[in-house]
Amino acid sequence: MTVVITVAQQKGGTGKTTLAANLGAALAVSRRVALLDIDPQHSLARWYQLRPDAATKLTFSEVSGWRVAGELDRLKAAHDVVVIDSPPQIDTDARLAIRGANFVLIPVQPSAPDIWAAEGTLKLAEAEKRRAAIVLNRMPSTGKLRESMPAQIKASGRPLLVATIGNRTGFATSFAAGLGVTETAPRSIAANELRALLSELLEMIG
Repeated sequence: MTVVITVAQQKGGTGKTTLAANLGAALAVSRRVALLDIDPQHSLARWYQLRPDAATKLTFSEVSGWRVAGELDRLKAAHDVVVIDSPPQIDTDARLAIRGANFVLIPVQPSAPDIWAAEGTLKLAEAEKRRAAIVLNRMPSTGKLRESMPAQIKASGRPLLVATIGNRTGFATSFAAGLGVTETAPRSIAANELRALLSELLEMIG
């Protein structure tokens, strides 16, 4: 069965596209992976255009509107995993991306507005009967936020992954080169965080 992971968040600037790219690059080492960009900003497409020929192969597609469902079906037929980078708002395309997912991953930065913005995506996933969870992204390495934000999310009853992604320059550096952090710095803390997130995701998906 093909696994579809939709990275979704109605608020921009949460690191959604960077996370989708890194998940795709890490998964492609051992699986047939396709990336589907339906975000009108097309940042994932720009990343893919920068990807070196020698890098692990990924299939890439970008569509919008009525073509989303059909393109997703086409990619599922030929791949083990499809990672979708969805629009930064709740619209028809986002709904289709969530409807077609096995799991909806919602990145939030450690701030109240990000957590509030996740509510709409969680409600949409619930309406479509899709599993979803928040992942804390760009977390500071030290400080009160490392403890207070996870506690606040758990207390609210929102689903939260144990794995977190730190605010590390390695993600920006690798993204600018069309690569994932597991490719540019496989032994780094950033790469280990990404692999921990991926392991938890795949365990939840089954």
